Amino acid sequence: MSDLNVERASKLDTATLSDALDKLRISGQCLGIKPRNHDFRLAGRAYTVLYGPLDADNPGTVGDFIDKLDAGSVVVIDNGGREDATVWGDILTYLADKKGLAGTVIDGACRDVHLCLKLGYPMYSRSYSMRTGKDRVQVDGEQVPVNIGDARVLPGDLIRGDADGVVCVPASREDEVLDTAEAIDAAENKIRAYLEEGKTIAEARKEMKYHSLQTPEN
Repeated sequence: MSDLNVERASKLDTATLSDALDKLRISGQCLGIKPRNHDFRLAGRAYTVLYGPLDADNPGTVGDFIDKLDAGSVVVIDNGGREDATVWGDILTYLADKKGLAGTVIDGACRDVHLCLKLGYPMYSRSYSMRTGKDRVQVDGEQVPVNIGDARVLPGDLIRGDADGVVCVPASREDEVLDTAEAIDAAENKIRAYLEEGKTIAEARKEMKYHSLQTPEN
């Protein structure tokens, strides 16, 4: 089933969406989360997964959640920013690519980066390492609120990633954010057109009220 707002988001870059979030006073920038390849792009709905330290008395699972995901979903994993215990490797990458997932976002570390590069599977994380999370961390919750690089992500939120990183657009305000981002994008395209005509950047910015594009409204 087509998701119009995912399609809209896919046509906007994260910088423009970030400006729209700032204008609307929404903290949706997943700071510190980077693509493993700057050519990676993703847009989709969040399926959230929360990891925690291993419970020695009642250890949980590590990756079985992937069987539940539908094509087009974005796996959003909160591992508390840990870089000493990976929560995603080549088997999950293989399955995610096979299932047609839109990509994976991890506040923490992944491993087996070579396969996501080979397959072109969009992988965004705080870092990467070879050290397994098995017997170190476990899944504490699925489809629960998580924190990714200072942004709060809820199940079903709109996730967009590109070369600059990842933003989360809250589902509760996504129409407002997308409308604002599209207006900013149109204004910046007009500025580029003015520059092509030979106007100075100062003239072009003044014409389009550039400095107010990202400024929150009272």
